[in-house]
Amino acid sequence: MTVNILIADDDEVMLQIIRSVLSRGKGFQLFIARNGKEAIQIKEKNKIDLVITDLMMPYANGFEVISAFRRDPETAGVPVVIVSSIGNEEAVIEGFKLGADDFIQKPIQVGEFMSRINRLLAKSSTNLP
Repeated sequence: MTVNILIADDDEVMLQIIRSVLSRGKGFQLFIARNGKEAIQIKEKNKIDLVITDLMMPYANGFEVISAFRRDPETAGVPVVIVSSIGNEEAVIEGFKLGADDFIQKPIQVGEFMSRINRLLAKSSTNLP
């Protein structure tokens, strides 16, 4: 079974790092959005099993991406992970209030990142390949 993961980040280097880490996982189909608006458009056209989003992006920010997933009954249960360099506790708390499942500080630690991703996928009853 393929696991569809949406990565939303306007930082090209961070996108490449996350893409590289996740491409090692078997059965992951990656959808890339370079801003929040693209992420929401991808959500409308594809079945997404997990979202990894930055907070500060153009056109629509990560908070709007989280809200779009939580407002839609078909995607309300999709796990959402914030990956951001924002160390601002208020922003992190706001993300959790909107329905984020986890927060990972940039720069990511690969082992911790994959452990958290796999934990959320297992918890959401998505069968890992």
